[in-house]
Amino acid sequence: MKPIYQTFIVLSLLAMPSLSLSAQNYTYLDNYSLSTDGAEATTQYGRVAGYIEDGISTFKGIPYAKAARFEEPQAPDAWQGVRSSRSYGPCCPQEFRSTWLMDNVAYTSRWDDGYPGEDCQRVNVWTPGLDGKKRPVMVWIHGGGFSTGSSQEQPAYDGNSLAKKGDVVVVSLNHRLNALGFLNLSSFGPQYQHSANLGLLDIVEALKWVKNNIANFGGDPDNITIFGQSGGGRKVSTLCCMPRAKGLFEKAIVQSGSGATFMMDKYSKKIGELTVKYLGLDAATVDKIKTVPYEQLLAAGNKACAEVKKEADAAGEDQASIWGWMPTKDGDILPEDAFKNGSEKQSADVPMIVGTTLNEFAGFAAVMNPNYFKQSLADIDATLKKMYGDKTEEYKQAFREAYPNESYLLMPLIDFKYRPQALAQIETKAADKAGKVWNYLFAYQSTAIDGALTATHCAEIPYVFHNVARAASATGMTPEAVKLGEILSSAWINFARTGNPNGAGVPEWPNYTTAKKATMIFDTNCEVKYDYDAHLRKVVLNK
Repeated sequence: MKPIYQTFIVLSLLAMPSLSLSAQNYTYLDNYSLSTDGAEATTQYGRVAGYIEDGISTFKGIPYAKAARFEEPQAPDAWQGVRSSRSYGPCCPQEFRSTWLMDNVAYTSRWDDGYPGEDCQRVNVWTPGLDGKKRPVMVWIHGGGFSTGSSQEQPAYDGNSLAKKGDVVVVSLNHRLNALGFLNLSSFGPQYQHSANLGLLDIVEALKWVKNNIANFGGDPDNITIFGQSGGGRKVSTLCCMPRAKGLFEKAIVQSGSGATFMMDKYSKKIGELTVKYLGLDAATVDKIKTVPYEQLLAAGNKACAEVKKEADAAGEDQASIWGWMPTKDGDILPEDAFKNGSEKQSADVPMIVGTTLNEFAGFAAVMNPNYFKQSLADIDATLKKMYGDKTEEYKQAFREAYPNESYLLMPLIDFKYRPQALAQIETKAADKAGKVWNYLFAYQSTAIDGALTATHCAEIPYVFHNVARAASATGMTPEAVKLGEILSSAWINFARTGNPNGAGVPEWPNYTTAKKATMIFDTNCEVKYDYDAHLRKVVLNK
């Protein structure tokens, strides 16, 4: 083996203003190698060639399925010879994201959306060895709701460091999104019967590919953990309650992705019917929708979503999910909302980790306002009075009870959407008692961009992936951040290996029960608290 690069120094990291030199304890900065020699593996459809980076064999853009527009996924075409798999495959086409224009968010996330293509059913694999060893498998499902995102959009998603640290196989995947993955055309014939949930069926096919092929990549097909954040967490929650996904994984981690409710079939069908109408088509010509330019299709679909949401709102029905593209509760692919009415019982014995971040989207107030952390206590009081009125003083007291070490500046930025949803999911899981569940709150306040990020939505991802250095623009890469990354990644690795996050490198973390409501607070000092924010949540939810 002849490496292309020896002693490769990542000088660009040294130029990052938020980089702490004292925290550079990563040997790969001094002992880095990259080679294309010896990285070949066999799939059921043909051989693939990847590369070896820092000792990890990496394969990207491997087809796990194929699908014509609005058709269910099928097995991909087999190929002869060795398929080059050294770069990411296409991402599902998607709409413009406003966060692209949010400089601080774009800087810290370092987005690379790749290139769009409807042939997006691809997986990426990072493995420590092509040696027949049965390693735990960790399958990452990206966020972005059900409309946007990809497996490669952030450097934090790179699986190399996690695979190397944990001796685990890391897999990520792309699937159909927005109108391509969730437009309900079932009113127009049986050929479109499942078009409302094609994005989920793609994920199921990806998991089948993992089951059938991962042994050839050094992974254990009987020890698969699915994990995802935000929309990815909602997909994980959904898969736990989706009959077609039963038996395809053994463990699940939901990061800021609880509360997975779906569109009612009647509204979803109406969106499909209106989309067809807005495109100038009808029942006789509907098949032409397969060749409509994507931009026109999405515009018509978004217009239909907005129109149907107005109708649902006027009817007084809780259809908050019609803010964009979502799966449909169709009685078949999705018989029920996730973790509602016993839907979770199909995965009752699957252990879970479920958690959120301290600030979630509430923290974006600081990101958007460069002067936020210059405010006085009087300024914060004025904001709180607008939010909580005569409950303000009780809110402040409850905040101090729950978070005695946090700055008063965070008082308006505490999340009260994602955590209650997570606790509801956890309570349901704990009540079933068949599989244990652990709860966490990521509270670490990043030093990046002068602390403006807070513990916001997505904040924990670099720590989970052991990518504190790779994502230094988001983490600050302080010694505290590095230490926390070691703890969080160890917990996820332990869980993938044994179904329990406890073990080497992790403070004792009791599972959540209905009697003892334990939450691990991941912060500079990690600690477990029991129902610690009950008073705070009561004040907010009953204001």
